[in-house]
Amino acid sequence: MPVEGEAVLSTAEDTELLGERLAAELEAGDVVVLDGPLGAGKTTLTKGLARGLGVLGRVSSPTFMIARTHRAGGDTGPGLVHVDAYRLGLGTGASAMDELDALDLDTELEDSVVVVEWGEGIAEALADRHLLIRLRREPESDVRTATWQWIG
Repeated sequence: MPVEGEAVLSTAEDTELLGERLAAELEAGDVVVLDGPLGAGKTTLTKGLARGLGVLGRVSSPTFMIARTHRAGGDTGPGLVHVDAYRLGLGTGASAMDELDALDLDTELEDSVVVVEWGEGIAEALADRHLLIRLRREPESDVRTATWQWIG
């Protein structure tokens, strides 16, 4: 998978397959930031990332949990931590950055890939570089466009 790219995703299966292909380039310590509006396919892409990494457990939106941890499925691959940063900093008196820091994701990075939905602008602080994936949905359509690039 190239350092950057673009793909048109006609179905949810296409979105998952892109995640699976991108996972082949990921290793423990990598941070993936997913950007896109509601319904753009961020969690669907994460399902593909999880399948590509071979992690255990069903992937679902971490919206109300903030973060879900999926253990590695084998002895050699990384685990996956799936974070939803949408509600960080809302109504708690703490900043989104403080709440993200409180999750201790830097310790998770030793053994896992950390995927952060709605994390642009805050999740970049977790690592020296990150994979930014932007998902856009065509109006009145299920077709999505994904662009990705490594930053840092």
